[in-house]
Amino acid sequence: MGKITWKPGTLVYPIPAVLVSCGTMENANLFTVAWTGTICTDPAMTYISVRPERFSYDIIKENMEFVINLTNEELAYATDFAGVRSGKDMNKFEKLNLTKEKATKVNCPMIKESPVSIECKVVEIKELGSHHMFMAEVLAVNVDEKYFDENDRFCMEECNLITYSHGKYYTLGKELGKFGYSVKK
Repeated sequence: MGKITWKPGTLVYPIPAVLVSCGTMENANLFTVAWTGTICTDPAMTYISVRPERFSYDIIKENMEFVINLTNEELAYATDFAGVRSGKDMNKFEKLNLTKEKATKVNCPMIKESPVSIECKVVEIKELGSHHMFMAEVLAVNVDEKYFDENDRFCMEECNLITYSHGKYYTLGKELGKFGYSVKK
């Protein structure tokens, strides 16, 4: 049995399902993004890709900053809801009972319930077609202190982060190995 060839598409899965917050503490919005990732480690850079017709697109373009809030199992419903409802029709923070938390480097809020919030400053917008990529420098990473152990090690595996894969949300599974395990003696 062989492989079946499909038309070009984006089947690089799983990918993170995150809540992006933007705007200001007084006038904030949040929406779901699955098109995000690392660009560079030094300087620390990330991106989100957003359709220009999305309500948050103009907010980010005007303020040139946003926060990527990683999501976990407890935030799965909010993650889905924020991706299918528009902030032009409602205050999603209020509707989802999420708490705005003041960021340390940007004016838009973080989501208090998120285990990890990444503050970002846009450095370039690349218009790529259906989505425009907001390339951003990471200004700060904020981690909920409950995910640190007694040795001050961040235990990311305890966050119960979720991913998105081909139309469905999943929690991360079991550890298969540590970086470099294939060559360790």
